[in-house]
Amino acid sequence: MRKKLKDNSGKILFVVVAIFVFFLAYNLYQAPVEGIENKFIYLLKTYGYIILFAWSILEGEAGLIMAGLLSHTGDMNMYIAIFVAGLGGFTGDQIYFYIGRFNKSYVHKNFKGQRRKFALAHLLLIKYGWPIIFVQRYMYGMRTIIPISIGLTRYNAKMFAFINLISAWCWAAITIVPAWYFGEEILVVLKWVKDHWYYAAPIGISFGASILYYFHKVTKKKDKVYEN
Repeated sequence: MRKKLKDNSGKILFVVVAIFVFFLAYNLYQAPVEGIENKFIYLLKTYGYIILFAWSILEGEAGLIMAGLLSHTGDMNMYIAIFVAGLGGFTGDQIYFYIGRFNKSYVHKNFKGQRRKFALAHLLLIKYGWPIIFVQRYMYGMRTIIPISIGLTRYNAKMFAFINLISAWCWAAITIVPAWYFGEEILVVLKWVKDHWYYAAPIGISFGASILYYFHKVTKKKDKVYEN
């Protein structure tokens, strides 16, 4: 049974995503309030911890910031939110790790376009060792690649799980606590973004494009080093 779970870790992730999307869609439709924004707020307040766990498996900081804001307004308990989010982040990276460990042919077939990032992840693991597991959550564009890349190596699975768990709880706390503490200020900013989206959208797009361009340059350089 354990081997089957590991061998089908990619399929398990797909099922988790599908269930989460269906859960959101169904409960958004059934929410007893009007307006999509009010429906989302109702959903977060009603199923906050379930959504936070699933969101932490799939994504990252956006869900944690929302958890911090809900903790600020009293709709969630901050300590429980950190615990749940950490478990979600841990679960997600464990799935990615075992995709690399037991589904190498799947990785090589479906991640051809990520070859540069895999080369960079491999070099980072060689150069920095276990700390790269701890900080990979903060590396935009590499958070999925690094656990899969480590899974492709002979890195000890128990050691990865231990570091991953501690890292996940630290990651959750580092994001949720500031969002809880500065909740009022963040809510003011969000209101401004909502009212002035025509200013906020270009800024957000420019910022995201800059990050993507930076990582493209870095991975291109590392790819050349790896090939040589």
